[in-house]
Amino acid sequence: MFASPIGPLRFVASERGVTRVCFEGEQLLIDEPSDHPVATQELTEYFAGTRREFSVPLDLQNVTEFRAAVLRELEKVPYGETTSYAELARAVGNPNAVRAVGSACATNPLPLFIPCHRVLRSDGQLGGYRGGVEAKRFLLRIEGIDV
Repeated sequence: MFASPIGPLRFVASERGVTRVCFEGEQLLIDEPSDHPVATQELTEYFAGTRREFSVPLDLQNVTEFRAAVLRELEKVPYGETTSYAELARAVGNPNAVRAVGSACATNPLPLFIPCHRVLRSDGQLGGYRGGVEAKRFLLRIEGIDV
C-alpha cells in the first residue's frame, strides 16, 4: 500500500509490469495487491514535484484494443497540459466515440501512470475521475493547472 496525498493506493503487477492501480475502497476481486518499489518511488517523486514522466513498466494485456489505443494517446498528453474527450476521440481516429473514450478513461487500470486526470470536458470543466473529483483537481494543481 502506498500512502499518497490523494489517499492510499494499491498496485497489482504481473511479470511484465504494473497492471492496476487501485484507489482506497476499490475491490480487487481476483488479483492480489503487490509491492512495487519502482511504482512507489516514481509516484513519491511525482507528488514531490520532481518527476514529470514515468518509466515504470506497465502491462495493458487485459485491456481491449480500443481502450488500449485511448490509453496510448493519453500517455502522450504532457505533464502540465490537458486534452478533452473529444480531442482524444479524434486522435484515435473515431471523432464520434466521445462517450467510448470517456468510458476508457473511467476504467483506466493505471491512473496516474496513464494520466486520465489530464482529460477535461470540452467546456473546460473537470468531468469525473475514478479517484474522485477532488483528487483530479489536486493532481492538476500539482502540474500547475488550476481548474
